[in-house]
Amino acid sequence: MAFSDIIARLRLHFQDDQELRRQLREIIGFYPKDIEHYKIALTHKSSGQRNEKGRPLNNERLEFLGDAMLDAVVGHIVFEHFKGKREGFLTNTRSKLVSRDSLGKLAQEMGLDELIQSKGQQQRTHNSYMAGNAFEALVGAIYLDQGYNAVRRFMEQRILKQMVNIDKVAYKEVNFKSKLLEWTQKNRVRMEFKMQKQSKDDKGSPVFGYQVFIEGQAGGKGQGYSKKEAQQLSAKETLERLRREPQYIDSIFAAKSERTKMEEEPTTAAPRIEEDIVPPAAAAAATVSGLSAAPGLSEVSEAPGLSEVSEAPEAPEVPEDDFDLSDITHNPVEQSKEDIIAAAEAAAFAEQ
Repeated sequence: MAFSDIIARLRLHFQDDQELRRQLREIIGFYPKDIEHYKIALTHKSSGQRNEKGRPLNNERLEFLGDAMLDAVVGHIVFEHFKGKREGFLTNTRSKLVSRDSLGKLAQEMGLDELIQSKGQQQRTHNSYMAGNAFEALVGAIYLDQGYNAVRRFMEQRILKQMVNIDKVAYKEVNFKSKLLEWTQKNRVRMEFKMQKQSKDDKGSPVFGYQVFIEGQAGGKGQGYSKKEAQQLSAKETLERLRREPQYIDSIFAAKSERTKMEEEPTTAAPRIEEDIVPPAAAAAATVSGLSAAPGLSEVSEAPGLSEVSEAPEAPEVPEDDFDLSDITHNPVEQSKEDIIAAAEAAAFAEQ
């Protein structure tokens, strides 16, 4: 399909090129040279646009290009801004700056979401995921229109200087482990962090590797220069899986259902009094006192000195702030798959 045909189709949505140029100037800080790239960047697939061969005409290809450009440009900026920082720190900072949630919020604050051509106004103005995709597509359009340096100027001058404090983003600790613990506690599932490896890098620094297991189902992995960092990264990857993989959530709750079913099954074997009811210390005290195998609990309880033996010290109290996974029990409230997925997204990614 000729590019002129694409333009003709898009004019149905963008009647006033000059007005669009003006709006884009306010958003990106400069006037576009080729407005058509930006029209495509602002066309969501729900608009139903198709070319003469019936193929979708939307911003998904530009979104792909913009995603790659953001990684390169933001990585370049972070590399130069934080001199001497380790690769892990740089990667983490870049990830936070170009995350879908971050881009979606930026797009909405800039007013970019108001320009997206989609099926419905409500969908356009309230879908941050769609806005984040449009932001990536916009970056792809800027690259095609004016090149790499224009993308870098846009990110430095318009985004990082005016809207985002790169230092605050870099050093802000997002407690992914805490978010994951909250989600598992809310849904009453068992979770643990297992160390997978402990080694040293080329410079002799210790390296730790952890993996999350929820109800025995393998979750995300993380590697870092401390146990805390490795656990945070494994928790983050697990939260991402909970968000994008409904089948992972299904496997967790299927395992939970099987576990609770086994725990609730009655046992047919009656316990032996002296082995299963009498504490070992009490049984030993009874033997020392000259008692033979007690025929009943009443006889053992009357043994001299038994009261002293049975008064074992109380177990130390667990601080209220600690999270004891053994306290998680079966949730009697049946939930649908849709409810579980919605709860997972809402709990795992709620604002701090």
